[in-house]
Amino acid sequence: MSDEPTFTPREPEATEPEIGTKERGVAKEAHEIGLLPAGVLELDVEAYVGDFNARVVGAYEKGVGSQELPADVGIARSLIPPGTAALRDFSYLAPEIPELVAERCVGCMSCVTECPDTAILGKAVPASRLQAELEKAGDGATLASHWVRTRKYFEVPARRGLEGAMFGIFIDPTKCKGCAECVRVCDELGYHALRMVRKDEETLGRYRRAFAFFRQVGPTPPEYINEKALADMMLAEASALLYVGGAGSCMGCGEGTAIRMMTAATGFVHGPEGLAIVAATGCNTVYCSTYPYNPFLVPWTNSLFENAPAVAMGVRAKWDQRGWQAKRLWVVGGDGAMYDIGFQSLSRMLASGLDIKVLVLDTQVYSNTGGQVSTASFQAQDAKMAAVGPAVAGKQERRKELGLLCLMHPEVFVAQTTPAHINHFYRAILDANSFRGPAVVIAYTTCQPEHGVGDDRAAEQAQLAVESRAFPLFVYDPRKGATIRERLSLQGNPDPKEDWARHPKTGEAIDFVTFARTEGRFARQFDAEGRPSPALLAAREERLANWRRLQELAGLRQGV
Repeated sequence: MSDEPTFTPREPEATEPEIGTKERGVAKEAHEIGLLPAGVLELDVEAYVGDFNARVVGAYEKGVGSQELPADVGIARSLIPPGTAALRDFSYLAPEIPELVAERCVGCMSCVTECPDTAILGKAVPASRLQAELEKAGDGATLASHWVRTRKYFEVPARRGLEGAMFGIFIDPTKCKGCAECVRVCDELGYHALRMVRKDEETLGRYRRAFAFFRQVGPTPPEYINEKALADMMLAEASALLYVGGAGSCMGCGEGTAIRMMTAATGFVHGPEGLAIVAATGCNTVYCSTYPYNPFLVPWTNSLFENAPAVAMGVRAKWDQRGWQAKRLWVVGGDGAMYDIGFQSLSRMLASGLDIKVLVLDTQVYSNTGGQVSTASFQAQDAKMAAVGPAVAGKQERRKELGLLCLMHPEVFVAQTTPAHINHFYRAILDANSFRGPAVVIAYTTCQPEHGVGDDRAAEQAQLAVESRAFPLFVYDPRKGATIRERLSLQGNPDPKEDWARHPKTGEAIDFVTFARTEGRFARQFDAEGRPSPALLAAREERLANWRRLQELAGLRQGV
């Protein structure tokens, strides 16, 4: 036991972000645009938000909130002020934390983008300004180790006549859950600029001081944010970092990354006040509203499992009545909310033609209620209600292809993407926002506990899902032409004209069986020698048939 890390949750520091003017404004806006119930009118929203930090969050941090706090109008109306999860401390969760190897960092921002918890952030600061701040800091030498001179932020701006900027990566120890997703993503890219290190009180103290400096040094100037490099959007803290972390999601949660990226891309273009969310009951509403913690800095409301699109139709109609057509409204929901019990509501919304966007968090299973299969589940998947046994070999039904069903509605933008394909995902969100009408973005979101994969593998599994045709990428944009062939693009998939992609080194086909070997939910479909079962081979053929159907629609099938 002597080598176990020892540390305690930290006390809130003076340098920590407070629930202040910006958050009060978001709450007030939520009230004005109709995302708070009418009964909240008797509540002084601004006063309630201002008092929430000390009175409510403080009591819950001490573990006495539910026993000592009286019932009030705010909690009766299910009101949680914006950004309160910024005060949540996860520093005690994991024994390890990422550490930057600065000399290997190229500033690609992949680690910042893929982190599901807003726990690792980047910043580009002009060299002279950084030097001045380091000289004022008490521990300048240690803080300087977080900064590196990169071609992207130093040399390229210098060629445009700007002062070169130093790029820094900082880890917030209060938000990091130790999943190591950032390390794996960096390693997959071949940079190896992050590594996991043991956590103790000295390490935590050093990280807290470094992150306080990150906030103190000021924002990245706009001229150093390259809008063509879409991952750079998260450098724009004020407009893009609208999901502050502190949510109660699982370590490495694939859903968290998708939500962060959607809010970042929308806020970057339309501003932090140009976005609101209607969320369907599911994992996302549980980990984003575990009282008193709310990770969003945008107005959002939670509706029932099956009717979030219908609620959004009401909000959109009210906004349009007020002349707020430019505001972007997103519906967020999972398998049940969009594939199953809520599909009729989604279909009605798409047929309405209203300017509403939908983000589907596709985990292929009902994670929130214990791991039952859904119509988004793959054939041969082992899950509750479809367990693998001597009589039934896992899920028997074919997977419902929500993307194809959506694009058959009149004039709807549809994209199928994953957060691991950063540019494809961001472009899908940007294009969905610019499309004047209904838009659906279906994102593959790894659920580590239900898929049976490691906490650090959300991006890797999403990549493999695309490579194996388990979950092909596509974009269907009605603005591209009059026919499905003109509108449907399979760009981003490897070897799009072939049945299967092939491993670049071995030449072996990467098929659905290849994908299934890496996940626990298919483990019982292999015998002792690793041979796939007939059920899994049938699933392989079903995935191939789906891929060929997409190729046919896109005009890529030979002889079609």
